[in-house]
Amino acid sequence: MPLELNEEIREHINGALIAGNPMILASVDQAGRPRLSYRGSTQVFSADQLGFWVRNAGGSTMESIAKNPNVALMYRHPAQRVILQFAGRARIAEGAERDRVYDLAPEYEQKADAEKKGVAVVIDLDKVDGILGLDAEGQRRGVSMQRA
Repeated sequence: MPLELNEEIREHINGALIAGNPMILASVDQAGRPRLSYRGSTQVFSADQLGFWVRNAGGSTMESIAKNPNVALMYRHPAQRVILQFAGRARIAEGAERDRVYDLAPEYEQKADAEKKGVAVVIDLDKVDGILGLDAEGQRRGVSMQRA
């Protein structure tokens, strides 16, 4: 299946923070060790991209991405039995893309950096896998997409 985030996936991602299920980002630190962090500002940026706002431009997440752009994210909504994993390449967004990432972030995240001192990150997705709950017969509704 080609990689294109459908409306159901978009709703989960864009509503993650408000639902109490912020996305978790996995990156690789300067010493080559895996590092996890919550990314409450994560939103769908396009049909095959995610974006998030990093309030601390000098933090370890940005150092990790600069050294190794390969990242993974995970979303889980236990009540709906949804688990989604994303893999792709992160990059710093500039200009209009930067503004759009900030504008897409939840209001709570924008207020936490009202002066817009942070950094916008866009992730070009390569793979999405997971479960989108259960169907009418109680069977898992799997999803598996990969960039062509």
